[in-house]
Amino acid sequence: MSQTPETPRFPGSPDSPRPPGGKPPAGGAWSAARKRLRALVDRLSAPSHPVTPLLADAQRLWQRMLPYAVVLALTAALLPVTVNVLANDRGVPGALAATLAVAQTLPLLLLAHRPLQVWWVTFLASVAGALALLAEPPGPYTVWPWPPTVIVGQLFVLLALGLRETRRTLVAVWLATSASGLVLYSLAPDRGNASALLLSVLGAVALMAGAAVRERGDAQRRLAEQETISAEERARRTLLEERARIARELHDVVAHHMSVITVQADSAPYRVAGLSEETREEFASIAASARESLAEMRRLLTVLRGDGTSGERAPQPGLDRLQQLVEATVRTGLPVELALAADPGELPPAVDLSAYRIAQEALANVVRHAPGAPTRVSVRADDGHLTVLVVNSPPPEPVSPLETSGTGHGLVGMRERVRLTGGTLDTGPLPDGGFRVAARLPLGPAAPGGVPPSPPASPAVPADPPTAPEDSP
Repeated sequence: MSQTPETPRFPGSPDSPRPPGGKPPAGGAWSAARKRLRALVDRLSAPSHPVTPLLADAQRLWQRMLPYAVVLALTAALLPVTVNVLANDRGVPGALAATLAVAQTLPLLLLAHRPLQVWWVTFLASVAGALALLAEPPGPYTVWPWPPTVIVGQLFVLLALGLRETRRTLVAVWLATSASGLVLYSLAPDRGNASALLLSVLGAVALMAGAAVRERGDAQRRLAEQETISAEERARRTLLEERARIARELHDVVAHHMSVITVQADSAPYRVAGLSEETREEFASIAASARESLAEMRRLLTVLRGDGTSGERAPQPGLDRLQQLVEATVRTGLPVELALAADPGELPPAVDLSAYRIAQEALANVVRHAPGAPTRVSVRADDGHLTVLVVNSPPPEPVSPLETSGTGHGLVGMRERVRLTGGTLDTGPLPDGGFRVAARLPLGPAAPGGVPPSPPASPAVPADPPTAPEDSP
């Protein structure tokens, strides 16, 4: 039986066995150190936001252009000063001085987009400039290793980094800057001074200031996003509450019809003579199904009620009580004129209830958001539809902000009632400053699934839950 020859293993390979002591081989430790160093270099060379400039989300144009104006002015000021310092004060040859000045200042033009790459270029150019100054004889005003121009440029770079990069990157940048200053100072301690320590201290301040501003902006952005999510959840919860309330009100209408069916099915064998046994059993089955449906509806109503909410004991209102609603509203000080059709005819219970609630909620909004405004309520039936129109004029006095605050239930409830009956709703401000609510409800059967909700109303009159003085739900 042949055996597969064992693959030779070499020291330092990934599959080589560990020494008896359990410690990894020297080659493995060196490979891990190189990987960590490579990861650090990749982190330092990869910008967090390479395409989004600073203040790109600002609303005003001058705010978006501010970073470009700052870096342009900074570069224009530092470039000639750096050339003059290197060539005239420090004795660096002209070509080398110009090259170092361009490398130290010209990349600052990219600070708004790529501050991390700018730091790499300017940092290496500053170190090269310090080494070039080390080769020249010291002058009477020598500041080494970091001249003032380098300190100013690096502070702006570090501030831009603090506004854009992560904490780990900022710590690595600060350590590299401080370590380079310490190493350069150790090369020539006799000519060094406090510029290395000054850049280290001021750089830490710039990094922390930029990081603090960035984290504050991130916190405000997250707060705004959370407020948007909360507003959407509040609107969704309001819609569900309105639908549940409408369902509870329609329960009485449906329960009435089911009760009539039960009574008629139970009394049919006694009212109609000569029924066969099969017909009597059929009526009994209809009555039993109606009772079971009523029981299921009561269970559903229990689920729709909130915790601690008791059931409605008063009968649901209709257009026959609209006159009482208008009179109660007039007693609150709101001049209301009612135009009601003499005989709208037999209305479907759902349409009758919805028309009353729409008028009630519209009047409640006028009382709350336009107190004292003349209002007209019109109800008429034509072409197989019932039209409810509530129009108010501008209020006689400006409404204070406190009087325009609300939870926004009124218009939501109107839209849901209109959608339930398959009608249409039109709400919005008028050119003269008033407000109009127009609902058109079909008197026949509603279309399956109703119609899509009407577009949101204008914010001129915020919506609130109906709080009419009388018959409030």
